[in-house]
Amino acid sequence: MSPDPRSAWRLMLALNALVLIGVFVSKIRLPPYSPYIHLLVDYHFGFVKRALIGALTGMFVAKVPVWTVFAIGGAAWLATAGLFVHLFRRTFTLSEDQRPMFVFMAGSPFFLKNFMHTLGHFDIYGCLFTIGLLLAPARSPLFVLLAALASVVLVLIHHVQFLEYVPTIAVIVILRHYLVVGITRPNLAIGIGALFGLGALFVAVQFYGMMPIPEAEFVHYLQGRMADPARTEFLGFSFIWYQSLAMEFHDTWERLPWNLLGFPVYAVLIWLHVPLWRYFAAMIGALADDQQRRLVIAAIAAVSLGYLVIFATVFDYARWLSNWVVCLFLIMHAVKHLPAAQALPPISAGDRRTRISGWLITLIPRVGIVRPF
Repeated sequence: MSPDPRSAWRLMLALNALVLIGVFVSKIRLPPYSPYIHLLVDYHFGFVKRALIGALTGMFVAKVPVWTVFAIGGAAWLATAGLFVHLFRRTFTLSEDQRPMFVFMAGSPFFLKNFMHTLGHFDIYGCLFTIGLLLAPARSPLFVLLAALASVVLVLIHHVQFLEYVPTIAVIVILRHYLVVGITRPNLAIGIGALFGLGALFVAVQFYGMMPIPEAEFVHYLQGRMADPARTEFLGFSFIWYQSLAMEFHDTWERLPWNLLGFPVYAVLIWLHVPLWRYFAAMIGALADDQQRRLVIAAIAAVSLGYLVIFATVFDYARWLSNWVVCLFLIMHAVKHLPAAQALPPISAGDRRTRISGWLITLIPRVGIVRPF
């Protein structure tokens, strides 16, 4: 008798949990250079970029210990994982039939495992807020306002969120609110106001958010906020608050030949998710309304275009690619609730190639931050 294929997917979930534990143990042994300094920076010297989380941290602790990076990052990770499980249960259910889908999403090296590896970085907040908006009631104009406020917070946390998760939030607002409710005077006014307001905020943060004092004085202030001022190696990333857009472009394109070597690895990782991409394509093709189908395709293209701009500007390609895939996962949940002309069968649990892809995805612990692995 052939083994029950469903048991293989249960084993994959158990193994994913073990891999996550391994990634966590590996992460807490690494010094959190960039995440820690971000918790030290606040608005003491005026309006600057990447300072919101540090300012909020300063409201609770006068001296920031290093372990705070893992405490705050771990709380954000747990909230994201818990809300995603709830979202998946509501969208697809957690039945045996949907287990392959759950493995391809929750067990993907692009998603929770990579967020564990990047613990302390701010990308996860965009994912967390987006999941929250997927779960929130969406019929009232207050939903549009909530999405706008969430986007403002994300840009203040890190201005790259303007292209990283804010476009996906906009897609979710369109799919969950405007397509259902239609365009009314209140929701149109909030939407237009949010677009202009977010654009102005991004320009202000990007071009006027650099630290206005000499770097030596800035470093001295940060040292005063450290629980252990002797750990000066954590202050090596202070140059971030003095980098212009031109400098970021220069650094990215200078590293481009070396970073391009990782693209075949990224291509293989994306290819391993083919069963999921086929399901997504079938989901879009099954939409009852042709206009909605074209809108979803255009939305995916717009989100992808935003990431291409990020790729041209900042060289942390492994992070950006991972978050792009996560955005596709989240858009899938929004598309699932649109009217479909026909029901789709779940991803086959018994298909041999699908199981092999599931095992490989399970065993890959993460994608990385700058380069693969």
